[in-house]
Amino acid sequence: MSPHETSDSAALRAVAEQVAAEAAEHLRSLPAPRGAAGAGAAGAVSTKSSPTDVVTASDASVERFVRDRLAQLRPGEPVYGEEGAGDAATARWVVDPIDGTVNYLYGLPWYAISIAAVEAGATVAGAVAEPASGRLWSAGRGLGATCDGRPLAVAATTEIGQSLIGTGFAYRAERRARQARMVAAMLPEVRDVRRAGAAALDLCAVAAGWLDGYLEHGCNWWDWAAGALIAREAGAVLHIAVAPGMSDLAGAGGTVDGLGDDVTLAVAPGVAGDLVELARRSGAAQV
Repeated sequence: MSPHETSDSAALRAVAEQVAAEAAEHLRSLPAPRGAAGAGAAGAVSTKSSPTDVVTASDASVERFVRDRLAQLRPGEPVYGEEGAGDAATARWVVDPIDGTVNYLYGLPWYAISIAAVEAGATVAGAVAEPASGRLWSAGRGLGATCDGRPLAVAATTEIGQSLIGTGFAYRAERRARQARMVAAMLPEVRDVRRAGAAALDLCAVAAGWLDGYLEHGCNWWDWAAGALIAREAGAVLHIAVAPGMSDLAGAGGTVDGLGDDVTLAVAPGVAGDLVELARRSGAAQV
């Protein structure tokens, strides 16, 4: 990477960090979608692909905030976001206003705001902010990854049987059943499995060594655009499959054969080969 590219990544990373932190503060200022009795204001919560796939008024508010701030700081650069859409092919910024919306809805603190800067479809800088804890994760391509300014490094685990693996489930019942069968097959061969409910933060957890690996099918670009770079810059091995014609979006390298058409996998190098093989044996391609 040239000094100019490094400088660009650093500048974009700074913008991502700034806007993600400001957006987290904005989200903290908004009313909770569910009141003390479990019911929020009318229209505060709706659904998308299924009755379990929720979107809150806060999701839309945060994305508007992020778009406005990026327009001020980086005028003319296209944004591709979960709620406001946009053109993936021309995107400069990829935004998930609330990753882990169901957690946010229920008052669980494991949710985040994810902002990534991309170039030719590959992430060059990104930040993931946690409104509940105040943590700020970030990375720049070739610049390493940090949490609150502290450098991150993946776990040194070398035994798959001692590995803690994160995963997630789709919103459609039939696919959840297939994912559950895969996880059930994997579970006896690892230390344990965690399902926290926010892909961006699961990827950050791999970067921090809190998880030895993370495997999920059905994630969207905005779910992993920032988190995958953070994991990779911390030393993780990535296997990410994306939609046909968008194979450059991952910028991850490696093969995804036998893992499924829309897999996201990040894993510490010491158990990478074993986790990939275990996922294949457990039916990942059929999920």
